[in-house]
Amino acid sequence: MNSFTFYSPTKVIFGAKTCDRVGQAVREAGGTHVLVLYGGGSVVKNGVLDRVKASLEAAGLAYDCVGGVQPNPRLSFAQQVADDYRDKGVDFLLAVGGGSVLDTMKGVSMSLACGGQIWDFFDGSREVTGAIPMASVLTIAAAGSETSDSAVLTNEALGWKKGKSTPYNRPLFAIMDPELTYTLPPRQTACGVTDIMMHTLERYISNGETDYLTDAIAEALLRDVMDAGLLAMAEPDNYDARSEIMWCGSLSHNDLTGLGHSKDFSVHQLGHELSAKFDIAHGESLSIMWASWAQYVCGQNPGRFASLGRKVLNIDEPDDRIAAQRTISGFEAYWQRLGMPVRFSDQIGVQPPEVLEDLARRCSWQGKRKVGVFRPIDTADMLAIYQAANL
Repeated sequence: MNSFTFYSPTKVIFGAKTCDRVGQAVREAGGTHVLVLYGGGSVVKNGVLDRVKASLEAAGLAYDCVGGVQPNPRLSFAQQVADDYRDKGVDFLLAVGGGSVLDTMKGVSMSLACGGQIWDFFDGSREVTGAIPMASVLTIAAAGSETSDSAVLTNEALGWKKGKSTPYNRPLFAIMDPELTYTLPPRQTACGVTDIMMHTLERYISNGETDYLTDAIAEALLRDVMDAGLLAMAEPDNYDARSEIMWCGSLSHNDLTGLGHSKDFSVHQLGHELSAKFDIAHGESLSIMWASWAQYVCGQNPGRFASLGRKVLNIDEPDDRIAAQRTISGFEAYWQRLGMPVRFSDQIGVQPPEVLEDLARRCSWQGKRKVGVFRPIDTADMLAIYQAANL
């Protein structure tokens, strides 16, 4: 087994009605004045926000609420919240929602704890040196941000979507009540399952790394979330299916499924440019890009893709190259069953050459970086992958 460091300090409070325990959990964590962040109207309409407020009040905690977080969360919103609450005595942040709300919360935490502009931490000009204590009440199983060290924000002024990983991004606890996901629209459920799968796939596809237990965990998680995803789409209020998806989401992105492996995340980087330019859902950007990327890099180590297909999709084919192709097609077919796009034409339309060139330049930071580890890709590679997806 390869060397690794595993750090996952987030306390998970999992199960039905755990939402109503958030006030007690915040008090136990030392919070006294809570800033609650949420997205659109869904947590208001379904009563989740009122339940959170009631729990905070029952625990004797002061709180303020700020809504309006958008999908592909905006830097300007996070910065405005940080500026508005810099001197208001807030000592605890609580995200009620999914990954976008959590990532916004993490950006606010950086600015409140360290001062200055949030984007400085994302563009690398400053390092994060502290955090405001934070936690979440999860309402969408997808991003895994509730247990991860990462955050992603979109800088609308620059047209950039970037991530920042730091141990300070780890929430203290996560309230995970699967019942809160019953009312998700099918599209959000499908996007969530796709994101969970990709967090695992982009750790699994690696070169010459033989961490058998890590692989087995990743393979089991993929089988589980794929089965549960189809069941949840057919039966939205199936508690068992929603539970499996929610727990898979956390484990897929707390690094457990990639211990000893080198994270690739090329598909995430390629997809971020689609989300930044076209404002499509994160999960949709991933399902559009995966097969084209996989076909492009598969020759680097077809045996790795073949192993994935044999263990997860039950592909019975001794030839690694043939099995690898069936694996790529199999995952693409699964996303189509979920109703997810797998080509540009499914979601944003076929794009002219100059748009593809711009996407590749942006993804490579104007040619200043390569992305990926399995097979590092440069601007020319990125362009070829975008061209393959542009059907």
